[in-house]
Amino acid sequence: MLLPLPLASEDALETLPRFTLGRVFTDWGIDPIPFVVTVWAVGLYALGVAVLRRRGDHWPVGRTLSFVGLGMGSFVFATMSGLGRYDTTLLSVHMVQHMLLSMVVPLALALGAPVTLALRTLPPAPRRWLLAVIHSRVAKVLAFAPLAFVLYIASPWALYFSPWYDASLSSSFVHQMMHIHLVLVGTLFFWPLMGVDPVPGRVSHPFRVLLTLMTLPFHAFLGVTIMGQETLIGGEHYLALREGPMGSWLPPALEDQHLAGGILWASGDLIGVLFFAVLFTQWVRSSMQEARREDRRLDREERRTPTPGG
Repeated sequence: MLLPLPLASEDALETLPRFTLGRVFTDWGIDPIPFVVTVWAVGLYALGVAVLRRRGDHWPVGRTLSFVGLGMGSFVFATMSGLGRYDTTLLSVHMVQHMLLSMVVPLALALGAPVTLALRTLPPAPRRWLLAVIHSRVAKVLAFAPLAFVLYIASPWALYFSPWYDASLSSSFVHQMMHIHLVLVGTLFFWPLMGVDPVPGRVSHPFRVLLTLMTLPFHAFLGVTIMGQETLIGGEHYLALREGPMGSWLPPALEDQHLAGGILWASGDLIGVLFFAVLFTQWVRSSMQEARREDRRLDREERRTPTPGG
């Protein structure tokens, strides 16, 4: 059943059924801002692919599946499925949503190469505008690898240990913009590391691998910190829920918070290792291609070099 997602401030008054894994896939709703973003992103990407096909150019199916299916599909799943329905009821559910939005969605969108698609399909004037944005000083600063790294690892600490998270529980707008923020920060960090699109901030393969490895202990440390602390995150909100009808099935707030920390720790390491494997594979392929280019160069020089007595 598809329903409008309730305002975060109304969650304490709304009674949701007991959370189960099945409800993740059957209990759907709509958040206006993520819904509009999804429609525009998928629509513009599909239009670009259609333009290429009409003029007989090729666009890899894998890129389309990555952007539309895995990327925007994960975005929709994280914000409009049962995860979106229960993300202000259980911190553990929110944490699954957090990891999808901050890691899976940005990685998949980057593999879809939407900037490359736009540069190949936009009319001349919009294409010049896009190039101006890509090469602007602001874009170069935001995509500067060390700065993007700091923003990426500091953002969740700021979210869970400042009034920001409490504000997201009491304001629907802040809650929805938090979802967008998680994707944008993940995009700033992961997009240049993937190296598929011609965006600023791209670095060498060894540095990409190093930055990826450096994110793993930060996710683990944050997860362990959340697991070990006795102070509740969003405590007023979550305790109020347990005083209402849902208190009959909600787990103890601190127990749910410890589970959320474990999810952050485990999923961060798992996704980080998978991303590391992708980067390492890219590095090996790039090295092999460079070796083949060098072999061809040496062969050409050898053919141009006259043999003695020739």
